[in-house]
Amino acid sequence: MTTFVDRVELHVAAGNGGHGCASVHREKFKPLGGPDGGNGGRGGDVILVVDQDVTTLLDYHHHPHRKATNGQPGAGDNREGKNGTDLILPVPDGTVVLDGNGEVLADMVGQGTRFVAGQGGRGGLGNAALSSARRKAPGFALLGEPGEGRDIVLELKTVADVALVGYPSAGKSSLISVLSAAKPKIADYPFTTLVPNLGVVTAGATVYTIADVPGLIPGASQGKGLGLEFLRHVERCEVLVHVLDTATLESDRDPVSDLDAIEEELGQYGGLGDRPRVVVLNKIDIPDGKDLADMIRPDLEARGYRVFEVSAVARQGLKELSYALAEIVATARAAKPVQEATRIVIRPKAVDDAGFTVTQEGDGFFRVRGEKPERWVRQTDFNNDEAVGYLADRLNRLGVEAALLKAGARAMDGVAIGPEDNAVVFDWEPSMSAGAEMLGRRGEDHRLEAPRPASQRRRDRDAARDEAQSEYDGFSPF
Repeated sequence: MTTFVDRVELHVAAGNGGHGCASVHREKFKPLGGPDGGNGGRGGDVILVVDQDVTTLLDYHHHPHRKATNGQPGAGDNREGKNGTDLILPVPDGTVVLDGNGEVLADMVGQGTRFVAGQGGRGGLGNAALSSARRKAPGFALLGEPGEGRDIVLELKTVADVALVGYPSAGKSSLISVLSAAKPKIADYPFTTLVPNLGVVTAGATVYTIADVPGLIPGASQGKGLGLEFLRHVERCEVLVHVLDTATLESDRDPVSDLDAIEEELGQYGGLGDRPRVVVLNKIDIPDGKDLADMIRPDLEARGYRVFEVSAVARQGLKELSYALAEIVATARAAKPVQEATRIVIRPKAVDDAGFTVTQEGDGFFRVRGEKPERWVRQTDFNNDEAVGYLADRLNRLGVEAALLKAGARAMDGVAIGPEDNAVVFDWEPSMSAGAEMLGRRGEDHRLEAPRPASQRRRDRDAARDEAQSEYDGFSPF
C-alpha cells in the first residue's frame, strides 16, 4: 500500500459568491419603504498552508478534488448573506505549486507559509446597494461571481541540509540510521529504500537534517530506476555526500567509477554544480573494504574531495563525519543573506490604462477583455431587462462604446465580452449609447419621490384638462 507520495495533481475550486437580493421594504402604513435587498456573501478561498506535521501528499493522492463552501445569498430587510468558509489545505514544508503548464506558482518553504490556490467569488450587490438618486427602486440585484477553479500540481522537494547519494545498497540507509534516530528499512538487496528518509543530527551546537535518497544508477536522470522520481529531493540540500561501497561484490564496479557515474547523473539533472561534495568510503569493517579505501583515498583527495572512511555497522569514523558535515552546514547558513522585512511593492496603473482592450478578431467581430467588463457580465442576470440596462450603462461609462466605434465596429457586428471559452456574445448596435442612458434610468419609481405641492398638482391637472379639451374641439367626424 502506498504510504509516501511526493507529486499529485490537485483540482481546487473556490466557493461561489452568493447572489444579491432584490426586495422592497413593506410595513403597515408604509407599503413602499424603499429597496432593502441585502448583498450576497463572499465565497470561501482555497488556501495551501505549510504544516510541519505533514510529511507526504498522500491525502491529496486519494482525494484530489477539493472545494470551498459557497457564500449565502442576501435577503430582504438588508440582511447580508453569510460568507463561505475558507478551505485550509496543509502541505509539507518544501512543497512547490505549479500550474498545468509547469510554471511555478509558489515555492512553499517555512512553517505557516500560505498560498491562495483559488480565490472565492465576490458576493452580488443587493438592490439596496444599487439604489441611487437616479435609480431609487432597482428591480434587480447582481449575481454572485463564480469561485476560481484550477488544476495545480504539488511537488514535494525535501527540505534537508545534507543529502546522501549513491548506488543502491551502498549503505546510505545504515548510515542515516546511526547518525540520527531515523529507522529506515535496511536489507541486502538493491532498491531497499523506496522513499526519501529524513533524520535529525546533533553535532555540538549545530543541529541539521539529513536525507537518504533512494539509490541512483546510470540513466537515473532519464527515468531509469527510482532516481528521476526522487532527484528533486536533493535540490534544497546544502551539501551532497557520496556514499561509496568499498566492499562491493560486483566485478564491473569500483568506488571511483561509481562516483563518476553518480556525478554524471547529477550533472544531467542540473542545478547542483555549486553544492559542496563530501565522499564517504563505507564498509571499512570488511578487510577488503579497508584495503580498497586506503588505495583510492589519495586519488579522491587529489580531486579536491574531503574523504571520510566509516563503517555504519561497526560505527567507526561517524563522529568525525558528523562534525565535518555540521561545519559545512553552519558555514552555508552563515553565508545566506539575512531575510529582510517584507516590502509592499505598489505598481500604479498607467494614466492611459482604460482597464479594458478591444480587439478585432475577423471581419465584423470584436472582443472586449478586461477585469471590470468581464466581472460585470458575470454578475448580470440577463433575464432581467433592468439588469441588462444597468450593464449597458456601466459599459458605456467605462468607455467601451467609444472604443468599439474607434475600432471600426458597425451596426450588427458581433461583440464578445470575456475569454473564448466563456464569453457573452451579442450583436452590437451603435445606438447603445442612448439606450444605455435610457436603461440607466430604469428602476426609478415616482411613487417614492417627494409629494408635489397642491398648487403644482392643480396646475398640472388644469393643463392636462385644457389639452384634452383642445383635442376634442378640433375633432370632426366629417
